[in-house]
Amino acid sequence: MEERYIASADLGTSKISVCVARIENQDVQVIYYKESPSDGIRNSYVFNPRKVEAQLRKAITEAQQDLRIKVQKVIVGLPRYYVRQETASAGFDRNEEDSQIQESEIRLLKSNALESYPLSDNKKEVIYGAVAQSFSTEDSFNEVESDIVGMTAARLDGHFKVFVGERRYSSNIDNVFSSMGIGIARKYFVPGITAKAVLKDEQMENGVALFDLGAGVSSVTIFKNKILRFYAAIPFGGNSITNDIKSQCNISTELAENIKKAYGACMPNKLSSFGEKIIQINDEDTPAIQISVKYLSEIITARMKEIVEALLYEIQMSGYADEDQLRAGVVVTGGGAELVNCANYIRELSGYSVKTATSRRFFSCEGCPEAMDSSAATTMGMILAAKNDKSLNCTSFPVTKSPVSTVGAQPQRPSRTASAPSAPAAKETPATSPAPDPQGGSTAPAATAEESPAVTGSVQRPEEKEEKKADAEFIVPKVRVEQTREEETSVSIEPSVAAAQDNGQDEDEGPSVFDPYTEKEIKDAGQKKGKASRAARPDRPRITWLKHISEKATEGLERLFNDMEE
Repeated sequence: MEERYIASADLGTSKISVCVARIENQDVQVIYYKESPSDGIRNSYVFNPRKVEAQLRKAITEAQQDLRIKVQKVIVGLPRYYVRQETASAGFDRNEEDSQIQESEIRLLKSNALESYPLSDNKKEVIYGAVAQSFSTEDSFNEVESDIVGMTAARLDGHFKVFVGERRYSSNIDNVFSSMGIGIARKYFVPGITAKAVLKDEQMENGVALFDLGAGVSSVTIFKNKILRFYAAIPFGGNSITNDIKSQCNISTELAENIKKAYGACMPNKLSSFGEKIIQINDEDTPAIQISVKYLSEIITARMKEIVEALLYEIQMSGYADEDQLRAGVVVTGGGAELVNCANYIRELSGYSVKTATSRRFFSCEGCPEAMDSSAATTMGMILAAKNDKSLNCTSFPVTKSPVSTVGAQPQRPSRTASAPSAPAAKETPATSPAPDPQGGSTAPAATAEESPAVTGSVQRPEEKEEKKADAEFIVPKVRVEQTREEETSVSIEPSVAAAQDNGQDEDEGPSVFDPYTEKEIKDAGQKKGKASRAARPDRPRITWLKHISEKATEGLERLFNDMEE
């Protein structure tokens, strides 16, 4: 079968993730995944399309240059906040009551329920998606979709969970990609999509609450009998923790974020020797700042308690708080799940069994291990959801480059796309280093999985067989794509949730990525790279712990040679 390529863009509050995957039959191979800082996004929704476009253009241009492709369309997620859930029902009398119920009748019932649902304001609201909860006939009640198909009945009724969001935030996403000349193939309501990547079939069957701890939004999604039963979100997340560290330690936002990722932990009294470490921030212009890891953990734990208790309150309001309803407990994903002791702290507050989840091995990601991180779960969920559409191909040229790691790598060739702006120079930040312990111990924390969240790398997991498709899937309302502003106000269902669309715009003008470089372009690129490197060296802050490690390594080698001579 001919291979296809799916490109996704996850527009997060703190980061933009661009991913490209190769699809061949049911095999999914991630060939590119990279995260970059976002701008113009607040609580997962686009509030400034121009700022988002500037950041996203850089990210997609880098992917195109690295893979030597042209991205024509992408799949993207809808906002997670400012979403409310409602219930909708529909039914009809069947013409032939002795005939078996067909899937086409189920689709008709779903369509009728969505089209007849009364929105408060069609100009301001739009249906992001819906999930079938149960179906009934004159003889059976509360049947799932997989069981109702094939039954016989004179009447068929269906009940659905409808998720309603702000039309403006959806149209802002359209605005961003339209300005870039890239079409939107799909828009996904991501809570159910994330579950496809991280939850097991038996967890959704027995009842589970999925905590997605993002930067600007934290959410809880409850599954029971393989059906999404409840969703709620709060406007607090990792950015709230970063702002607390910034204000309490009197440091910059960027530095606070880096410290959180490297040393962030919950439960300060359970950190053992790691909590005694001191983080020393050296800056040439200001006196050194020292922050204990234990104090840092106290700041993080205070905010995490607020977030977790708010999510537990939502579980209580859902009616699924009883342990018999959530036999699989809580599964935590998202960037916040990477904090040390995060799962243990949620277990202590809730009493549920708690597990930290990453994307399951329904795909290969050799060269892109970051695709397995908790923060990439939404991106991989969208890829897995879109792979079954055999007509979907997001690139215009075949990918000829073998998969390689792209994290921290600079593009090997200068931009040749006329619309691609050059990336600004990276801003230097003060170095963070563990200061010498008062007892004269080592200045570097022990590199163990329990102590330091800064340790990165891929963990080999056994291959898992792809599970059967869940009974409840997001409804794909079939409506026509808006053509004019007047028509847009009359459509109440998000059209891009349903089917692929192409905005019909031509590709960016300028040389093709396959054109050979001229001698002048090669020479200019080399000079530019040399100047940037020389300009960056004088401003580099001192990193004291590197010198310490170097001295310790030298002493160790000398002792080793002396022992060999003896």
